[in-house]
Amino acid sequence: MKILKISLYKSYLRLISHILRVYHIFRNTFFRFTGLLDIGYLRKWLTIGILIGLVAGFGSILFYLLIQWASQLLMGYFAGYAAPVPGGEGETVVTAISRLWAIPLVTTLGGLASGLLVFKFAPEAEGHGTDAAINAFHNKNAHIRSRVPGIKMLASAITIGSGGSAGREGPVALIGAGFGSILGDALRLDGRDRRIALTVGIGAGIGSIFKAPLGGALLGTEVLYRRDFETDAIFPSFIASITGYVIFASFNGWAPIFSIPPDLAFENPLQLIGYLLLGLACGLVGMLYGRTFYKIRNIFRSLKVPNYIKPAIGGLGVGIIGMFLPQVLGQGYGWVQLGIYGNFAALPVYLMVGVLAGKIIATSLSIGSGGSGGVFAPGLVIGGMVGGIVWWLLKDFTLIIPPSPDAFVIVGMMALFGGIAKAPLAIMIMISEMTNSYVLLAPCMIAVVLAYFSSGNSYIYENQVVNRAASPAHKFEYSVPLLTRLAVNEAMHPIKAAVNPDTNLKEMEILMKDERLDALPVIQEGSIIGIVANLDIVQVPKVEWMSKSARDIMSTKLIVCYPYEYLDVALERMTRNNISHLPVLDEIHPLRPIGMLCLEDVIRTYRSHVSASECIER
Repeated sequence: MKILKISLYKSYLRLISHILRVYHIFRNTFFRFTGLLDIGYLRKWLTIGILIGLVAGFGSILFYLLIQWASQLLMGYFAGYAAPVPGGEGETVVTAISRLWAIPLVTTLGGLASGLLVFKFAPEAEGHGTDAAINAFHNKNAHIRSRVPGIKMLASAITIGSGGSAGREGPVALIGAGFGSILGDALRLDGRDRRIALTVGIGAGIGSIFKAPLGGALLGTEVLYRRDFETDAIFPSFIASITGYVIFASFNGWAPIFSIPPDLAFENPLQLIGYLLLGLACGLVGMLYGRTFYKIRNIFRSLKVPNYIKPAIGGLGVGIIGMFLPQVLGQGYGWVQLGIYGNFAALPVYLMVGVLAGKIIATSLSIGSGGSGGVFAPGLVIGGMVGGIVWWLLKDFTLIIPPSPDAFVIVGMMALFGGIAKAPLAIMIMISEMTNSYVLLAPCMIAVVLAYFSSGNSYIYENQVVNRAASPAHKFEYSVPLLTRLAVNEAMHPIKAAVNPDTNLKEMEILMKDERLDALPVIQEGSIIGIVANLDIVQVPKVEWMSKSARDIMSTKLIVCYPYEYLDVALERMTRNNISHLPVLDEIHPLRPIGMLCLEDVIRTYRSHVSASECIER
């Protein structure tokens, strides 16, 4: 018995040993290929994500209050009109307009005020802010001027509050993205990290104000492309979006924006036929939405009048439409809520058709003229109307549609904007969060995918690119793919010469000439403390070369690389900073230089590997 116990004990120890071995193998593999156990990475992006989320959350609160104040003052006090609100933000009540004649006056003056603000202080804040953030990501090294978010917030609040047909997602996206850019400047982030911070800001802003943290985070990474994701930004986007959501919801309440009937369900597979037809209709109307918007935008751009006048002209057009069809004024979520309720008394089908057409034109006039606001809310309203109309047309075919229009209105919102925004996954999740229900996810998937493909090459965000390979932000990663597989340690060369801080400029000039170098590292006690380039020396008069030392002219803002990094990263770093050399530092001792990497080294290594590949192929 004792021998048996010893044998069992040894077997138990061997089992524990095997489990621990497997655990360590898995842990090391997970660390190597995902980097998720990189404490430095987690610490950096946890901190940055929380900071961006804080600004997005409080910025969303401020923007929400500004819209309410502007609406109460401009539409409420001057025009005597209060638009219905969705169930999660108050009571959905339809009221009459007390002073109908004042509607065009208010929308025109609102457009003028918005135009003056934007074109006087920040012209890049015109239009829908999400597209401006997308443009900054792809074409401006994620740079947004610090004044832009504030101007965008004020101008958009005036546009929406005065009855302009616009949404709040664009401004909050630009607020978050703008802070991401500001943070990138403050922390001196490199180009890749700046772009991640900007993307995180987009998602945090949208996730906060719509109380849709998961959908908002995904939208920030998906909306940059028509068929791709910015995968590097997903983890910090989750952190920022959750932070912003908690702050905004703590102020505004935790209820979702839209209220839905308790019996909402999907239980009949035959209804997928109806949802297929809805998806096709949403794709076609989405195409009409996108093309009409940019057609009217181009007409306004061709007008020979001052830019700040154009939003006033657009506002006048919206006001005239609003006199006959007040449902197009403002964000319009309350009318979608009536559609979800199936209230055909307040929103009969002929009115749905009018709202659909009027909202497309009014949004194009409000934002396409240079006014400020988002295209997300109008897109949801248009999609909701498509859902209600398609349900009414199919109401006699009871086998393929649900008994009430609520499901079609909700799926219509998802399908139309998910298709035309080229962000199907994020929009599906966002609307599910905004209604606090995932029961329609299956029919949504069918409708959104069909709307995505049936809308073809039409779009609502013109600065989107097809995928990362088509983005200027990723040009080095995809234009020279071989460099993404070659490490710095394969190309770097040993340090040929170095100087100490007291070496004078004459000695350094002679050393550079003899060794044919463009730069010299300045090393003290085995650590690099600066670098002196040839251009630094020639800018000093020759008569001072003997009296000045490396300490006087060296650059202490070191741009460096590490032996494990890939050459595409190093090349981008050189190009972005307009330099042709990088010190290579030890991984274990971060200030100890172990070599230099020059542009010539990258080119030589690239050519040698290309030649080797060609020889193998032959």
